[in-house]
Amino acid sequence: MDVETKREILFDNYTNPYNKVDNEIDGYLKVNSNNESCIDNINIYMKIEDRIIKDIKFSGEACAISTASTSIMIKNMIGMNVEDAIKYVKNFMNMINEEPYNDTNFEEALVFDETYKQASRKTCATLPYRGIIKLLEENK
Repeated sequence: MDVETKREILFDNYTNPYNKVDNEIDGYLKVNSNNESCIDNINIYMKIEDRIIKDIKFSGEACAISTASTSIMIKNMIGMNVEDAIKYVKNFMNMINEEPYNDTNFEEALVFDETYKQASRKTCATLPYRGIIKLLEENK
């Protein structure tokens, strides 16, 4: 993916984040994910039925990278079963940490394939993944 396409995807997901809400969501599992060294602080809400992720929403404030990463993660994970979602998160973390990974289901998430080059951005890109893995592991 070329640099300009990456910028467009990041900008679109930052300015028009998928499933971002302004209030608490009842009836969903909830986890907070934040970065103590900056403003990034999001709540992730997930609805699981019959081991399938039916919906994910988020609220809060975060930088462009964290917001875009959350938006893209949500688009990719809705409809996955819990086990596949856990594999997806681990695979994404492998990409961020320069470990072997499979990009088959990443789609827009490939914009983060060179995040390892900017260590300070790794925390931003992984913020939603660090939060959602807690919910997924608790609901295996």
